[in-house]
Amino acid sequence: MKAVVVSKSGGPEVLEYKEVPTPKVKPNWSLVKIKGFGIVHSEIFTRQGKSPSVKFPRILGIECVGVIEQTTDEARLPVGQKVIAMNGEMGRDFDGSYAEYALLPNKIIHPVETEIPWEDLAAIPETFHTAYRALLQLQIDKAESLLIRGGTSGVGIAGLKLAKAINPNIKVSGTSRKETAKDEILKLGYDNFVLDQNQKLQMDQQVDRIFDLVGAATALDSMNNLKPFGIASITGDMGGIWDIDHFDPVTAIPNDRYMTSFASYFIDEKQLNDLLQLIVNKNVDVHPVKTFSLKQLPEAHEFLENQKQPGKVVVLP
Repeated sequence: MKAVVVSKSGGPEVLEYKEVPTPKVKPNWSLVKIKGFGIVHSEIFTRQGKSPSVKFPRILGIECVGVIEQTTDEARLPVGQKVIAMNGEMGRDFDGSYAEYALLPNKIIHPVETEIPWEDLAAIPETFHTAYRALLQLQIDKAESLLIRGGTSGVGIAGLKLAKAINPNIKVSGTSRKETAKDEILKLGYDNFVLDQNQKLQMDQQVDRIFDLVGAATALDSMNNLKPFGIASITGDMGGIWDIDHFDPVTAIPNDRYMTSFASYFIDEKQLNDLLQLIVNKNVDVHPVKTFSLKQLPEAHEFLENQKQPGKVVVLP
């Protein structure tokens, strides 16, 4: 099969398009014929050598969409079944989706029923699934206002689109650290712009819900900008800080506010299919901003690193 292999850390040029053996099926793993995958920023970090646990050579790629080519679970994953796979150390501990085929553990392969075109389906897995699950946690259907911290990120934009699909009357504010990003935020469809200056929200009114994609760096400030009985989902790590120093929940979390988080270690297959149905029923725009072929992966990484137009970057083998 054709694949893109990283043998050493470096720039996009270390992504080497070559022929490698097609993986052999083993117990509890199945072979997926890859129809498309999105590129995520963590793969760029890994390529750069910033994931110490990842050993090279490695075929990167933590998500994909495709069909079952060979199976070890005929009941759940029959040959020809349309699937989404993501995470579970895919593309890190074992080879991932930057290839024509991927041998994956059955537990991270999820059967889906949808007629969404491959190009659009490939833009959904990690980005829209994370946003959807966080919005469910936030009980977004019961809220009047939502603030998305990290509003121009891929997951932030997905959160905006899905929040409006679930609750058309909700007012959604988007943040940026750049004051010049106001026009971009409003153009994306947000109702309001909020400046996130020195990890402090520059806002006068509290909100019902906060979807915080910056993470530990801003979590406590987010909690302090919630209305009573509001909820914040601290679901990202864009701030580059992984924990909160000297965190005492009794004093750090204001009374009558709730903090939660979503990590995509365990996928609820019903909710995943519910997401796909919501996208179809509400005509949610999931179309990628740019598509590349497998051979063009160096260009795809370079595009994402220098991306000026927000949206998902997808590769179609």
